[in-house]
Amino acid sequence: MASANSSHLSEKAVSGFAKADLYEEHRPSYPQQAVAILLDAAAVNGYKGARLVDLAAGTGKFTELLAAREEQFSINAVEPHHEMRKQLEQKALNNVTVTDGLSTAIPEETESVDAVFAAQAFHWFANEGSLKEIHRVLKPVGVFGMIWNAEDYNTPRSYSTTSSWEAQLRDHLFSLDDVIDDHQPRFRHDRWRGVFDEQLSSTPITAALVGKTNSLFSLPLGEQQVKWTVWLEQEALWQRLRTLSHVAVLEGENLEKTRQIFDAALSGGDVQRNDKGEIAVHGSTVIAWSSKIP
Repeated sequence: MASANSSHLSEKAVSGFAKADLYEEHRPSYPQQAVAILLDAAAVNGYKGARLVDLAAGTGKFTELLAAREEQFSINAVEPHHEMRKQLEQKALNNVTVTDGLSTAIPEETESVDAVFAAQAFHWFANEGSLKEIHRVLKPVGVFGMIWNAEDYNTPRSYSTTSSWEAQLRDHLFSLDDVIDDHQPRFRHDRWRGVFDEQLSSTPITAALVGKTNSLFSLPLGEQQVKWTVWLEQEALWQRLRTLSHVAVLEGENLEKTRQIFDAALSGGDVQRNDKGEIAVHGSTVIAWSSKIP
């Protein structure tokens, strides 16, 4: 969770994820289908003892899934946020070492890692310095994989929403950028791909003529999505929303207004509820990957 243009942990990330226990309680895990797609893409599905880095591992939502695999991966869960790292350490997962580190300072030897994964995180550090460091630790045939859970209300504007309440809530989340002067690069801004595209624009023509480039990772990116629906009580949905870093920092009138908009959106006619009164929340898991260019 380093900031997009620096080699230190963003202050917005420090404050936004301070309530790591709530993040752990209310953020979802990842669909098994999506995990399988990513492990296949990284060529570590069935690879016994593969050396993996879970970069910006947070409280370990994705780390847990890796640790439970039959392959008995050797996992370095790298997390710079103290409170998030504390939550992860308390899980005492098998074959997992929890370390303090950044996307620009990964505690691994050069070319020692089979795959690097970033779950719910790469948008925070989508910069050249991070790509260079990930490239450094990967073996010559290593893969960098990214995965995000994204509820419809927290997706880029180019994504369709299943219902009007989710669209209304998404509009409000975008408006918060100006309300709290928070213009951090989040997944819904859809800017993370830019750092891969910049490889092409930064490649000198003269280098290309002799068969060499400055590119670190192959293009185009591999990408897939897995759609899903979960059912949540309204208060549980509110608590999940509150785990978003730019919502977690809201106070006073801004927090009250967000709650009012949330409640109003969920009073609309297209809110689907089951017999328990739980709300259908739609979303997708987005998977992307790229191979290291030696």
